[in-house]
Amino acid sequence: MSQSTLDDEELFTEAASEMREDVEESLAAARAELPEADDIWDVEADNTLGVLNSLSTALELGDARENLRDAKKWYTMGKEADAFDDAEDLAEEIESVEALLGDIEAAEEQASELASTIPQLKSALEESDEDEAEAEPAEA
Repeated sequence: MSQSTLDDEELFTEAASEMREDVEESLAAARAELPEADDIWDVEADNTLGVLNSLSTALELGDARENLRDAKKWYTMGKEADAFDDAEDLAEEIESVEALLGDIEAAEEQASELASTIPQLKSALEESDEDEAEAEPAEA
């Protein structure tokens, strides 16, 4: 082999290693943005709305979605270039983080929906109680 071919293979191996590191770093960064389990389980508030707002805040993902996107981008590039000897672990980790993000986003959406519904429900119930009180005849 010529010196140029050896250098090209060496450079490709080095680039493949760097791509794998980029994927792993982006996945680690995405995981670091995920909420802690205790943060979503242990919330303190005076009422239901406070609990829901605290939960919604605890479920915020920060840059996790962007970090996952970077991991997928570098993984796809490395896979298309056939740069990874064994990339199954990376694919599994990407799927795992993606599933977690989906679950967290769904929970945050549900908490937000409830947080917007609860005040309306409370008002409707209060109005119903007032209407019922007005409709009851005065006892003598």
